[in-house]
Amino acid sequence: MVEYIHNDDMDAGLAGVKPSDCALLVIDALGKVEGTPLEDVLLAPTNNIARLCRAAREKGIPVVFANDAHFEGIDHELDLWGRHGIAGTPEAQPSPQLELQDGDYVVDKPKYSAFFQTRLRSLLGDLGARTLVMCGFDTNICVKHTAADAYFNRFDIVLVDDATGTFLIGDQREGLEYMQKCYAARLASTDEVVRLFES
Repeated sequence: MVEYIHNDDMDAGLAGVKPSDCALLVIDALGKVEGTPLEDVLLAPTNNIARLCRAAREKGIPVVFANDAHFEGIDHELDLWGRHGIAGTPEAQPSPQLELQDGDYVVDKPKYSAFFQTRLRSLLGDLGARTLVMCGFDTNICVKHTAADAYFNRFDIVLVDDATGTFLIGDQREGLEYMQKCYAARLASTDEVVRLFES
């Protein structure tokens, strides 16, 4: 059972965060989850990501999907983790329950970080985003590397703890706490962020 951490005082961790400054950044929530070996790990967080996407869209908050887009034969990440997220395949598209919309933004990422060799930084600047509300997978790999680059680029970070998940390496709680301590990330639940978006 995944253990999540967020504030007992339900919205204290988001004090001062303005929805108008936010963009929702969904990292590697890809492909069909139901019926896969990882359904028990990914389904609940993916459903929470779907709630976040709906709430953001209803309030005009940008929804940005950062998706793996690997190339066989030249991408050494595939040597580490096996074949996954191949550019152009259904497994490299947002999960169906996230209901990708025409008004959403999609950034293909070749490496762990959604900032590395992508247009994400420029896109966020054009959108006027200053706070990244981050969710997705894997907490200790792509989410963590993206959070590092977000911090280095001086974005404020909100990590949605029950809309992330760890299944490849490390511990969920330790990964979240690392980003909280090292990248000044605020931890919040899906319920808290939905309330923020609706405020």
